[in-house]
Amino acid sequence: MGTLHDKQFGAQDRLIDVARTFVKVRFEAKICRPTGEPKALWAFLRLPQEESDKLPARSMVSVEGTFNGVEFWTTLLPDGDGGHWMKVEKALLAKSRAKPGDTVALEFVPMAKEPEPKVPADFKMALAGAGATALETWSSITPMARRDWIFWIVSGKKAETRAKRISVALDKMSKGNRRPCCFDRTGMYDKSLSAPVAADD
Repeated sequence: MGTLHDKQFGAQDRLIDVARTFVKVRFEAKICRPTGEPKALWAFLRLPQEESDKLPARSMVSVEGTFNGVEFWTTLLPDGDGGHWMKVEKALLAKSRAKPGDTVALEFVPMAKEPEPKVPADFKMALAGAGATALETWSSITPMARRDWIFWIVSGKKAETRAKRISVALDKMSKGNRRPCCFDRTGMYDKSLSAPVAADD
């Protein structure tokens, strides 16, 4: 049986799904390198606030559209200030022939259906060895709930924090918990999802 917390988030998921079909976002933005990570193969950009305000939630939003003419989908993250930012992976940089310092054109809409999130290898391995109840909980929750568990785990910056969160996640799911109760989707209170600081070019 789900908790009140689960029911509240389930209702929020349904409201977001209804709102998804009414938004179209277009803008240009500069691609930035994250400071303090000279070997990073990814980059990022921040959405203009007026475009971020068109999205159906202040929290994470999965979108699909074009990036410099290249089709893509991703999950936008809250920047901690009421807006959103986007992580630009190496593969998308290569396909779009874009690099940090370039200004790119984006056009996208919130996805009509939340995509199945990619499960990190360490969490996937832990799930494979988990008990039946934890696996049943994982299988029965929505893709958005699975996304929340994954982002809560990977937002831990240190390896030991991430390992502990995997252990806690499996323990919670073995008790029927369908959401990470301490995960701040909006990024307003817990800044672990906030936008990186742009490196000086």
